[in-house]
Amino acid sequence: QVHLVESGGGLVQAGGSLRLSCAASGRTFSSYAMGWYRQAPGKERDFVAGISWSGDKTVYEDSVKGRFTISRDDAKNTVYLEMKSLKPEDTAVYYCAAGLSPYGGYDFWGQGTQVTVSS
Repeated sequence: QVHLVESGGGLVQAGGSLRLSCAASGRTFSSYAMGWYRQAPGKERDFVAGISWSGDKTVYEDSVKGRFTISRDDAKNTVYLEMKSLKPEDTAVYYCAAGLSPYGGYDFWGQGTQVTVSS
């Protein structure tokens, strides 16, 4: 079992930056791939970014490539999502997830953190 808690969301103007954090409980954090998803109002939850358990492989959804960076710090049991050049369409609840693959099929989820980008 992995318990995930996101933080760092908030209100930011278009063009601004935010860094989301996801703190994980449990001593097996380093064995999990980690990911970020987002869900806008009235829409499905969509994949944003993933990172392998070793950190050597990252994958991004096309619309965030070059703007978002996923990283992990196993010493802190934390995964990050650095978001730059934010757009109003990035507004959503962002969820952290843990699983076996950075590409999807995640097993554990956090409660989400709201990101709102104003125009």
